[in-house]
Amino acid sequence: MPERLIAIGDIHGCSDALQTLIKAIDPTPDDTLVVLGDVVDRGSATRQAVDMLLEIAQQSQLIALQGNHEEMMLRVLDGESPQRWLQFGGIDTLDSYGFTGDFSAIPESHHAFYHGMLDYYETDGYFFTHAAYKHDLPLEYQPVELLRWHSLREGLPPAHENGKICFVGHTAHKEGEIMDFGHIVCLDTYCYGGRWLTAMDVRTRQTWQSDPAGQLRTD
Repeated sequence: MPERLIAIGDIHGCSDALQTLIKAIDPTPDDTLVVLGDVVDRGSATRQAVDMLLEIAQQSQLIALQGNHEEMMLRVLDGESPQRWLQFGGIDTLDSYGFTGDFSAIPESHHAFYHGMLDYYETDGYFFTHAAYKHDLPLEYQPVELLRWHSLREGLPPAHENGKICFVGHTAHKEGEIMDFGHIVCLDTYCYGGRWLTAMDVRTRQTWQSDPAGQLRTD
């Protein structure tokens, strides 16, 4: 089987859905899986999802991007007030770790995972961010605000000057459908809200989807 480049949309603590997708994908050592950010929050099983990703990283190349939810979480771990993060799903993440007031409940391996997340990932023909980009600015100079926080509902960026197709998450499609604009493809299909977690082989466009309960979409 040729090597695959597979993007996975916003997981948001939906570990059952992630487990189903990984089983269906059956990643090999030649595959690269790009997690588009927002692994944490809203769903009930962030810890389990990260454990699963750490296992995948032992058998395939795993690239994890930092989403706005990881940004909020890391700010809290660095001492910022948790109020905003807790309003946007942080309580669910802390519950998954059995938090009782001490952040040591989060394993060091998970701290390393979160701190090792990238702002973007680029390869031949494609690049990946959590949310969006500025079309006329090289990727290494992109504003973090655009990479992690910009909703496509607030404006669709033109094709990037590098000519590559971009895959993002962040802007959830409440009906659970992939948004494909040609130069930019959004894979946030609202799993935590009851729809789907989506993975896509970006070269062949083969797609896998699972609902939060771990049922594979077959239609």
